Amino acid sequence: MNSLSTTATGQLAALPVATPINGLHHFAYRCRDAEETRHFYEDILGLPLFHYIRADVVPSTGEYCPYVHIFFRMTDGSCLAFFDLGDNQLAAPLPNTPAWVNHIALRVASVDQLEAMKRRIEGHGIEVLGVTDHRIFRSIYFFDPNGIRLELCAQLAGEPQMLEEKVGIHARLDAWSAEKALRLAATT
Repeated sequence: MNSLSTTATGQLAALPVATPINGLHHFAYRCRDAEETRHFYEDILGLPLFHYIRADVVPSTGEYCPYVHIFFRMTDGSCLAFFDLGDNQLAAPLPNTPAWVNHIALRVASVDQLEAMKRRIEGHGIEVLGVTDHRIFRSIYFFDPNGIRLELCAQLAGEPQMLEEKVGIHARLDAWSAEKALRLAATT
């Protein structure tokens, strides 16, 4: 039986349909130092500093917390953004999550550009892992000065191949969920 009651199901049916999400506006992280972060993203990666906010009160919560919020714009108009809270602290890593899991993946136009960026980043003394072949794209991995893992990707597969990749995707996710449930049940 469905976990939703008949009343709840009726209420859900009365909700408006989901509005299409058109893309990423910005993704925000904490940074230790706004200038150090600006140097990395603007001078090394080539993302222009696009917007700056300086405030003492958080607009969404009303909380007093002096900060600077900086935005770096990508060619599609989306941004990576950072908060400098003025205390020179990095965001604390999550103790239950390996360092390779949480990351930002950014797209470049070609494998040649990916390889050029690898040489550029390494030329600034930053360790780079890859080029890694993921079959439908290739990527490199590195960390920014805030300990945030970044990935640059060059897409290999075109739209027809990506549509083929999508076939049966819900069944594959269901199979993973069943496998995971069995594994978790075996450990309890």
